[in-house]
Amino acid sequence: MNPVTHNLIQGWARLGPRFLPFADAATPDLPLARLLRLSLFQVSVGMALVLLVGTLNRVMIVELGVPASLVAVMVALPVLYAPLRALIGFRSDTHRSELGWRRVPFIWMGTMVQFGGLAIMPFALLVLSGGGNAAAWPSWVGPMGAGLAFLLVGAGLHTTQTAGLALVTDLAPVESQPRVVGLMYVMLLLGTIVSAAAFGWFLHDFTPGRLVQVIQGAAVATMVLNTVALWKQETRRPARLQRPVGPPPAFGQAWAAYIAGDGARRRLVAIALGTMAFGMQDVLLEPYGGQVLGLSVGGTTWLTATLAAGGLLGFGLASSILGRGFDAARMAMIGAAVGVPAFLAVIVAAATLSVPLFVAGVACIGFGAGLFGHGTLTVTMNRAPKEQIGLALGAWGAVQATAAGVAVALGGVLRDIVGALAMQGLFGHAAAHAATGYAFVYALEVVLLLATIVVMGSLVGAPHRPARAGSTAGAF
Repeated sequence: MNPVTHNLIQGWARLGPRFLPFADAATPDLPLARLLRLSLFQVSVGMALVLLVGTLNRVMIVELGVPASLVAVMVALPVLYAPLRALIGFRSDTHRSELGWRRVPFIWMGTMVQFGGLAIMPFALLVLSGGGNAAAWPSWVGPMGAGLAFLLVGAGLHTTQTAGLALVTDLAPVESQPRVVGLMYVMLLLGTIVSAAAFGWFLHDFTPGRLVQVIQGAAVATMVLNTVALWKQETRRPARLQRPVGPPPAFGQAWAAYIAGDGARRRLVAIALGTMAFGMQDVLLEPYGGQVLGLSVGGTTWLTATLAAGGLLGFGLASSILGRGFDAARMAMIGAAVGVPAFLAVIVAAATLSVPLFVAGVACIGFGAGLFGHGTLTVTMNRAPKEQIGLALGAWGAVQATAAGVAVALGGVLRDIVGALAMQGLFGHAAAHAATGYAFVYALEVVLLLATIVVMGSLVGAPHRPARAGSTAGAF
């Protein structure tokens, strides 16, 4: 190797940990290559989410002619499984595998369930829409098959993500957990963005056959990504093969012990409030820009990208600051505080018809949501008892996913009800405007954020659990 090349390689090696995204999350026991490979399960989750909520939502309504109300029910079905994430996490904590694993069997089970749902989904959708030989089937087969497919995909991705995050917590030292959380979030967003672009490109010239190919390709990709992610990640421990004496631990007792300790109840309440506060605007963002501010379809599409960019910035900044020992509960509280003026800016933008103010508010909403999400997941990972890591992360996921689903539905319903009453003149002539329904929802989100700040503020500065054995952590 010539001296110039040698110097370049040495310089890159010195700069890498400082400038490469999340390179400092790696440790000698968990190198960056292994960490990136493990994070691929988040890519598969992001792919499934964008398929369910985005691509199929449009395809079912526009191309397949399925009634919008039925589509809404299908998209909401995966949320029904979200409350079971706490039970999944608990089972992965106490699982006794003949191979000496705890997390891997649950991740693999979730992968297979998700694969099964994606495998039957395209054919169920074709029967539901009345295409092909649908007339040969009873009328209930299409809705039943599509509902089962959506439910299986939702159950699979919730199981995979819960056990996957628990495995990440098992492997990552406490001092590197904030940066690892940031990496997991970024990989989830990366999977969402890349999948959305790929699905849009493949389905540009829509045909029923192309739909079957795309969904089945997603099923195969799920299997490949999760298999690569799991390969040689969890160590087989023979001690796990020993069956405990007496009956297995009960979920009710474990849950009661967890919820009673270390501010868990207040933390879950704060997560629910904050998630609802940031999530109610998800279905209103683009309609608000188009109906109130007169933005084009292309302009409103960029709003979603602006929101995602703000979230990525929030994740990156939170990873850097939390990695230096900053209180994760305080970070979540700051994220909620950032959201208050952001939503107020969005409300004021309607009165002033200021598009720049609206875009700035949207970016700050994403930024605040990134800080809040990173802070809540980090504090959950950090304060989880060693024997209840899966239960703690499952509880976080159950509350977060359920609150997000409720928030989306509630935001749309409240906007329609308040908007209809306002247009009828119930709130006066000045309020008889399309922006009134949106403004009510945004104002409610501000109230929820203020409540989140109060509840999360009571957790700031609370003592953390001791570091796990084998960790060199002291900052947390």
